[in-house]
Amino acid sequence: MRFTSKADIEAPIDHVFARITDFQTLERAALRRGAEVRRNDERASPGVGMGWHASFMLRGKRREIETELTEYNPPSGVTVLARSTLLSGRMDVDLVALSPGRTRMTVDLAVTPKTLAARLMVQSLKLARANLANRFRSRVAGYAVDLEERFRRGA
Repeated sequence: MRFTSKADIEAPIDHVFARITDFQTLERAALRRGAEVRRNDERASPGVGMGWHASFMLRGKRREIETELTEYNPPSGVTVLARSTLLSGRMDVDLVALSPGRTRMTVDLAVTPKTLAARLMVQSLKLARANLANRFRSRVAGYAVDLEERFRRGA
């Protein structure tokens, strides 16, 4: 199952890349939402090989996920792989400078089932694909607005 969304951001590409790779802020945001997040690496600066273990409640069950940064290409984008017992996923975030003060962000998320139970779950999600795609686009658009506001505030 794959979801893709694009958003144009009124901010320079370097600013957008710096914000999407501000992993400490992203970790704190996950913690505020109730997830437990632990780094799996000792890297001092962002780059390929960074990894996290996250644990969170979803639909009444405790879920565990391992993520790893597999591509880090300043300022054009990043790729993150995720693995759990049921699913594996890949998220690509690509940035393109449309002008010195405007950036297009494309987010591509692909989820692949690893077990028969996961295949059945993904198949049932496909029935709600339009709703899920709209929610995904809405989240990406909201994140883009947040990035624009941070740029305007000088954060």
